[in-house]
Amino acid sequence: MQSRTQAAHRPSTRFLSPEDVALIIARTGIAKCLAGMAAYIHQDFLRWNAFDKRARVAHHSPVGVIELMPVADERCYAFKYVNGHPRNFRCDLPTVMAFGVLADVDTGMPELVMELTLTTALRTAAMSAVAARALARADSTTMALIGNGAQSEFQALAFHHLLGIEEFHLFDTDRSATEKLMRNLRGAGVRSKRCASARDAVRGVDIVTTVTADKTNATILTRDMIEPGVHVNAVGGDCPGKTELHADVLRMARVFVEYEPQSRLEGDIQQLPADFPVTELWQVLAGNAAGRVDAAQVTVFDSVGFAVEDYSALRFMRDMADDLGISASISLIPRLADPKDLFGFIRERAGNMRPRAQTARVAVSLAP
Repeated sequence: MQSRTQAAHRPSTRFLSPEDVALIIARTGIAKCLAGMAAYIHQDFLRWNAFDKRARVAHHSPVGVIELMPVADERCYAFKYVNGHPRNFRCDLPTVMAFGVLADVDTGMPELVMELTLTTALRTAAMSAVAARALARADSTTMALIGNGAQSEFQALAFHHLLGIEEFHLFDTDRSATEKLMRNLRGAGVRSKRCASARDAVRGVDIVTTVTADKTNATILTRDMIEPGVHVNAVGGDCPGKTELHADVLRMARVFVEYEPQSRLEGDIQQLPADFPVTELWQVLAGNAAGRVDAAQVTVFDSVGFAVEDYSALRFMRDMADDLGISASISLIPRLADPKDLFGFIRERAGNMRPRAQTARVAVSLAP
């Protein structure tokens, strides 16, 4: 068997396409994938201090954002490239597109390159469920889902399979998005109903999930809409200038975040002073801090998405591909007979070229 160092010296990078990931989900079942992803996230949050962490690097434009999200432990370096462009539907592109890399820390060799558009949808929903299991009331059975776009099915299925939510109240300003969600939830063993407004949707529910896409300081929830004991899963506010909750909702609640330095910049708490108290979720999962303290308390998970979750998602999909025998590789790093002779690789390739040879072009798919 090859040692880890020998394997890392092989200039071959594993590749998982959107089709590979869809196949993994289809063969495994979405319920098991969500449960497995949640387990990996929980496991990595329990070793929070083993990671070298930093807020993501973002480039903002008037129409969207492009971000790099890096994280590392003693074994692997990981990053995700991800965008957020709410108007992309106009040119038939996803609002969110992503890919990621796992690299060996000892050598810098990229071991895995894979799509993260589908995988991010899974991991975001799994992260919501991990937080809700720690913060929502244990007897929760109903959820309002405000924002019925590309992420909504994953959120609904995660809360159904991992928390036992049975009924969903749905609202979106785009009626066709709600119809799409209701179609996709048929046969999933849940009840869903379309509501006329966000206010109607949140009435009488145990959990409220907001996952809107508009890149603005919106007010999806106000204090008078929040009933005692509700857990709010705020997913859509995830960059500077983009919020979903009125500040008074945060003030009335106990607020939990992923990585505080990033959440202060990007989460709904960007509206509040820097000394507004929040608790990082890993502290609750590790037993270092309390979560919900009574049934009447309002809790908020101010989720922006953090790189440790993507590290977990990359590991999970790699391991699932191993289990299912799904394997492909791409040539990303030149294979050198002499590692010091990079120029020789060009000379060797030039010597092997035939006159008038046509270069084959291969498209590598990273977006669904």
